[in-house]
Amino acid sequence: LKEVSGHIYFEFSIPRMGKRVDNILISKNLIFVIEFKIGDNYYAKNAQYQTIDYCLDLLNFHEGSHNKVIIPILVSTKAPSAENDIQSATTLDKCILCNKENFGKTLKKILAIPVTTQNLNLLDWENSIYKPTPTIIEAAHALYKGHNVQEISRSDSGAINLSQTATAINNIIETAKEKKQKSICFLTGVPGAGKTLAGLNIANERLKADESEHSVFLSGNGPLVEVLREALTRDAVETSKENAVKLKKSDAERKAKAFIQNIHHFRDDNLKTDQAPIEKVVIFDEAQRAWQKEQVSKFMKTKKGIDGFEMSEPEYLISVMNRHDDWCTIVCLIGGGQEINTGEAGVSEWIDSLKKKYTNWNIYYSDKILSEKTTYLTNKELANWLEQHGKKESSLHLSVSTRSFRSEKVALFIEHILENEPDKAKEIFNSFKENYPIALTRDLKKAKNWLKKKAKGTERIGLVASSGGRRLR
Repeated sequence: LKEVSGHIYFEFSIPRMGKRVDNILISKNLIFVIEFKIGDNYYAKNAQYQTIDYCLDLLNFHEGSHNKVIIPILVSTKAPSAENDIQSATTLDKCILCNKENFGKTLKKILAIPVTTQNLNLLDWENSIYKPTPTIIEAAHALYKGHNVQEISRSDSGAINLSQTATAINNIIETAKEKKQKSICFLTGVPGAGKTLAGLNIANERLKADESEHSVFLSGNGPLVEVLREALTRDAVETSKENAVKLKKSDAERKAKAFIQNIHHFRDDNLKTDQAPIEKVVIFDEAQRAWQKEQVSKFMKTKKGIDGFEMSEPEYLISVMNRHDDWCTIVCLIGGGQEINTGEAGVSEWIDSLKKKYTNWNIYYSDKILSEKTTYLTNKELANWLEQHGKKESSLHLSVSTRSFRSEKVALFIEHILENEPDKAKEIFNSFKENYPIALTRDLKKAKNWLKKKAKGTERIGLVASSGGRRLR
């Protein structure tokens, strides 16, 4: 690099992938990501993908690297010379392949090409934030280890949103505890806003605040529960090894099982006794999917041999928590318009149960539940009752989608389409179409080819279809 002017970084950490890039070189507004394979006499496919993945990660999640030209270079020291397509490397479709003999020459060849991109401020680049969208498993790991939600949430507005929500719910729980009251809050949110993340965060924060509260995260999504539990168990065992502390897998598993439970197991356990459950704070994920009376009744009769069970799932779950003599809090995480399966009750069943039998409970809700345009609560009478008897809390709505990292406005765009507001939808679409292209086709072959061309590195593509879509077979 003697004749190259620029800056070089060694062992540059990429948090999302938990890995370090051997070198990053910045010269002439170009960012070179350089990965060395010492002694390799060929250019391994997985090494090429690894280098491209690092570049994609920087491009997508490192603020200073947005919209910059990033070039992946794989140096297999003993490999033969290879033909390189510089243009394909700048679009991250291919890697620049070098050996130890031609590395310098190749670099200079690329640097000789005139660069038209905007100036790269090195100090800004060095100090800019790295903000990935965590998968729900990564998020659960981090929370369980004691990180706070701001540290793991990619989107600034999303992090603020999640923090405000957590603060509001913690205040509700503290008030219930202090005044010996029973409270229920309905937390709503746009798809991908992080309702599950918010729920895990609250359950975790309550465990840290007071272990005797026995907060628990309940979900009817069996695979999610299993995957999260297993991930937390493995992570706890791994962490204890690193810290030279002995921890049996069975002990780690027991702790994870107490933190995340299947809602149906929680329901069935509490059928066996009239005692109050050990948990004081319960968070129900996808609470709008709780079952109607007919569905529960049918299930109890056929699967449990219990005849004449006359409660819907929301009513039963409130009755279980109502067994506490002093205080408790239920947090219902509600996805809008998602009560789509047969026998699922929606928000109205929760409100109806409170109205008929549990008027002494404090109810907190976001104003979005009563909004004309949403599908959270369509029953006018129940909406009026809720407005009179509940307490409105605007922080109980998560309005920013953190899942769609290239555009937080996708949920709003979809909402305008569903509400038949084409002008508003068009306006929003135009604001993000460059970064978040949405393509439409009736030709499956065309779709597959388009996706194959778009996928880079180890990005995977696939088809998601409904098991009920019989014609797709």
